[in-house]
Amino acid sequence: MRLPIRAVTPETGSAEIIGWVHEIRDLGGLSFFLVRDRTGIIQVTIPKKKVPAEILEVARNVSRESVIRVRGSVKAIDKAPGGREIIPDELEIINLADSPLPLDVVEKVPAELDTRLDSRFLDARKPRVRAIFFIRSAVTCAATEFLASRGCINITTPKIVAAATEGGTELFPIAYFEKEAFLNQSPQLYKQMMMAAGFEAVFEIGPIFRAEEHNTVRHLNEATSLDIEVSFADHNDVMELLEDLIVHIYGSVAKNCADDLAEIGVDLAIPQKPFPRIPYVEAIEIANRSIEEKISFGDDLTPAAERAIGDTIGGHYFVVDWPTDIRPYYAMPYPDRPEFCKAFDLMHPRMELASGAQRIHVHDLLVERIRAKGLSPESFEFYLKTFRYGMPPHAGWGLGIERLVMTMLDLPNIREAVLFPRDRHRLTP
Repeated sequence: MRLPIRAVTPETGSAEIIGWVHEIRDLGGLSFFLVRDRTGIIQVTIPKKKVPAEILEVARNVSRESVIRVRGSVKAIDKAPGGREIIPDELEIINLADSPLPLDVVEKVPAELDTRLDSRFLDARKPRVRAIFFIRSAVTCAATEFLASRGCINITTPKIVAAATEGGTELFPIAYFEKEAFLNQSPQLYKQMMMAAGFEAVFEIGPIFRAEEHNTVRHLNEATSLDIEVSFADHNDVMELLEDLIVHIYGSVAKNCADDLAEIGVDLAIPQKPFPRIPYVEAIEIANRSIEEKISFGDDLTPAAERAIGDTIGGHYFVVDWPTDIRPYYAMPYPDRPEFCKAFDLMHPRMELASGAQRIHVHDLLVERIRAKGLSPESFEFYLKTFRYGMPPHAGWGLGIERLVMTMLDLPNIREAVLFPRDRHRLTP
C-alpha cells in the first residue's frame, strides 16, 4: 500500500510512493526526481549504472508534473528533502504530463496572479499555495468546533431569494421560472427568523453574493461568510463571542498548522483580548489626524482611514456606536440617543473583517426603520411576520472568511485566499 511521502523514513526499509514529479535533475551518472504529494516532497535517486535498463528508459520519458509510482529502498541522506531518498526497484509512469507547463510549479519562473488563476489546478500544486488552503480548512473547522461548543446550531439558509437583504441594487438577478429572483447578499433575514423559531443560537458558513463593481485587492463578488445570531443577547455579548472565536481560530491554526505556516513563512501571533472598542466618533478623529481626505460624521470609513486607525491601534479592534442612518435598518438604535445604534465592525489593522449589531426585535420599530431607508415593508412581509409572534431580543454578526485568512497570513490579494475567485472580470475557471 502506498505510504504518504511524509511517512516515508529510512526505518521503513522500503516503500511505495505515488505522486507528481516536482522537479527533474540530471547530473550525468545520477538522475534525481523530486516527487510530491499533499504531505511533502521526497527525493528519488537513480544511479544510472546500478538500476535496471527498463527503469532508465522510463526515467528518460518522465516530464515534470507527471504522476509516477516508485517502489524501492529508503536511505537516509542529509542533503535530500526530509533527509531521505528512495532508490527505485520499480518506476512507472501513471499519467504523463504535457510540456511545456502553463506555469512553473517550482516557482523558479514567477507567474502573474491572472496566469496562476487561469490554471488554478496547477497553481494549487505549489506547496506554498496548498498551505494557504490547508490553513483555510483549519480555520473553518476550528470555527465550527468552537461555535458548536458554545451551543450554536449549524443551519443552511437559501441562496436564491425574492428580496434584497438590505435593499439597494447590489444584487445578481437570476432566471427562476416565471418569478423574479436574486442571489442572496447575506443570510441575515433567515438567521433572524430562526431566532423567532426558538433556536436561540445559530451559525452558518456559506457563500454570499454582491453585485458591486469593485476592482480591488480586498473585494470579491462571491465570498464566504461566517454568520451567527444569538437570542437573549446584545451587541456586547456577540462582540465577546467574536473576539473569543478569533483568538480560538488563531490558536488552533498555530497549534495544528505549524508546517503550513512555515511553508508560507508566517510567524503567527495570537491576538490578545479584549480587543479595544473605539466609538465611531473617536475613530474618525483618529483617522483625520493623518489622512488627507478628511472624514465627516456620517461617512463610512475609507480604506485610508482604516489603515490610519489600524496603525494607531496596532491590532484587532472594534469600531462601535455607529450613526443609525448609515447602518442597516435592522440595527437597534440606543433608546436615549437614537442617532446612534448598537452596531459594530471588527477591524484588523489592514481592513474590516466582520460587521454586526444588536437587532431590532420590535415589529413596529422595524417597519419604521425600513420605511426610513426608503424601502417597502410589503417586500419584507415574509420576514416581518416573524416579529409579530414572540421575537426575542437578539444580536449577531457576519465574518468574511477570505478576509480573515488574508489578514492572518498577510496575503497581498484576497484572491489568494479563495480557490476559484469570482470578481467583475473572472467567471472561469
